[in-house]
Amino acid sequence: MKNQAMVRTQIYLTRREHESLRSLAKRTGRAQSEIIRAAVDLWLEQKADVGRARILEAVAGLWRERTDLPDFSALRREADRVRPARRQA
Repeated sequence: MKNQAMVRTQIYLTRREHESLRSLAKRTGRAQSEIIRAAVDLWLEQKADVGRARILEAVAGLWRERTDLPDFSALRREADRVRPARRQA
């Protein structure tokens, strides 16, 4: 890991987990701690994506029933109509 301070921690693994981890480390030439960190990083990333998806689902259609907002499609069409064409050099 690049310039990140490491914090030592202790975990408990089942015998099967421990043997599988040792075997994987030996086959790949990677340290057990490196494999564990990679697995934790992946798990945390997946959980963050789940949280993001839940937030997006919660706000989907948030403005759907609002009547005090302008017609954004009409505004966009107007902007497209008055935007000058770009010159090609």
